[in-house]
Amino acid sequence: MARYSRHIDLHEVGPSGQRKITQARVLVVGAGGLGVPVLLYLTAAGVGKIGIVDPDHVEEENLQRQVLYREADLNNNKALVAQKLLKARNSEIDLHAYPQAFQVDNAISLVEAYDVVVDCTDNFQTRYLINDACVKRNKPLVFAAIFKYEGQLSVFNYQDGPTYRCLFPKPPLPGEVPNCEDNGVLGVLPGILGMYQTNEILKIIIGLGKVLSGTLMTVNLLTLDQKQLTFTRDNKEVNHIKNSPLQLTDINDCKLI
Repeated sequence: MARYSRHIDLHEVGPSGQRKITQARVLVVGAGGLGVPVLLYLTAAGVGKIGIVDPDHVEEENLQRQVLYREADLNNNKALVAQKLLKARNSEIDLHAYPQAFQVDNAISLVEAYDVVVDCTDNFQTRYLINDACVKRNKPLVFAAIFKYEGQLSVFNYQDGPTYRCLFPKPPLPGEVPNCEDNGVLGVLPGILGMYQTNEILKIIIGLGKVLSGTLMTVNLLTLDQKQLTFTRDNKEVNHIKNSPLQLTDINDCKLI
């Protein structure tokens, strides 16, 4: 009660809302720039079970924005490091590390073990795969993407709402979308978008406010302009996903963040 008193004091949350948080299961795919703030705030909020999927290792260039990691963590797997450091922050929660890629042969089993899935990945191929697995298992998907000084945020497949493919039915052509390795990213940008993602996760869990379903929000940190684009569910696209075998989308490894 003391630990989560600031949540419980909120009339719209109260003890019942905090109980929903502690009983929730959230899968975070990607423990990098977006995943780190999501994991930190989910842990602080007391989410009962958190899954962390990431095959990569901590590199020196990560330290500029992935604020969970330390110099001592270099060359160690991100999922395993995150599990250890987050457990030290909140020993009450159940943290599961999956030091592997999110791929066709494990996508369904990972997704169906959680209530909400969070896309914190850095490539389109995985992004489409996460979407399709969530559609097949009817799981809400909280999405964000970043580039230089700009970010995007939305929630897919929430209460029969639109999916990622409803917004982006066709993947980009090779070289059409630049990535942070070539163009850089402001260190605070993934932190801000990751906190926006966590806000949507908590709203979904508690049943609070208006979830960003059917809306793509964009933010520019240089101007602080925010815009919202609405889109609708494409039932033909959704039915095709549900009735087709799960497979990788051919995108030629075009990266977004």
